[in-house]
Amino acid sequence: MAKQNSKQMKKVLIAYRLLPEGLKDLEGKYDITLPERSYLRKEEVLEMIGDYEVLVPNFSFYTGQDIIDRGTKLELISNYGVGYNNIDVEYATQKGIAVTNIPNSTREPTAEFAFALLLAAGRRIGYYDRKLRTDDGVSWGIYAEGGLAVFGKTLGIIGMGRIGQALARRAVASGMHIIYHNRNRLDETIEKKYDARYVSLDELLRTADYISLNAPSTPETFHLIGEEELAKMKPSAVFINTARGNMVDEKALARALGKEKIAAAALDVFEDEPNILPELLTLDNVVLAPHAATKTREYRIGMSIEMARNIVGFYEKTFPVSRVNK
Repeated sequence: MAKQNSKQMKKVLIAYRLLPEGLKDLEGKYDITLPERSYLRKEEVLEMIGDYEVLVPNFSFYTGQDIIDRGTKLELISNYGVGYNNIDVEYATQKGIAVTNIPNSTREPTAEFAFALLLAAGRRIGYYDRKLRTDDGVSWGIYAEGGLAVFGKTLGIIGMGRIGQALARRAVASGMHIIYHNRNRLDETIEKKYDARYVSLDELLRTADYISLNAPSTPETFHLIGEEELAKMKPSAVFINTARGNMVDEKALARALGKEKIAAAALDVFEDEPNILPELLTLDNVVLAPHAATKTREYRIGMSIEMARNIVGFYEKTFPVSRVNK
């Protein structure tokens, strides 16, 4: 393991091999352990965690009771992501452990990627690229194998929080109309900013041309989009998910796409990452990405900075802390 600064400092175990540019706020003040390869396996974290006050978890495994119980010195879990369904937050709270996330550095990258997926799926960019590389190619005819318009169409956003609003801003700039569904209606001033209309989930599913899932993953939103919800969508609808994979019944989605019950989908998240449902891999009307919404060097360094500042803010009160439990 690569180590930095080991005096009487709070010890931070980072489960990813993050770039040093994003960890400058920790240098000289915290004892940092980074994996020598790309990430730590769960067994390694279980073996090591007893010596650390802070854990920066790896999304590839669940930070549950087993890790928390082994972390007898744990005071803070500083998540490297906006979603925190990879952590048993309730159990951490019971143990008096703070949990933080990084909503600010992930907002614009995720909205940017969601809109890119919307365009890619609606305008069939991935399909055309694949087909042009084959012997059969793609039709150059005027109407054959056409995509779907974006300008003037209605985007339904499920979860109009930070990311949902950032997506709405991009969509409005491209001439789209916004409807949204939230647990709670937004303030009227926010609605006016995007000329957005609050609707029931049922109305959104039935009327939107494009549907983007941007809500948080909770026990209540598990398989929020399933067979019944997909059946309500227009045959011309395009579904986009950059939230969490477990919010969608992937088998039901694959069936709907295969039977052309909806026109297309674009997915950046999956139920069993990094594994993808085999049926999805065979379909031409779905765009797939490897949880890549924030996957640029700049964005990932920005995430590291926000994560590190949660740690510094927690202990030193010098930065605001995005805490998800009390």
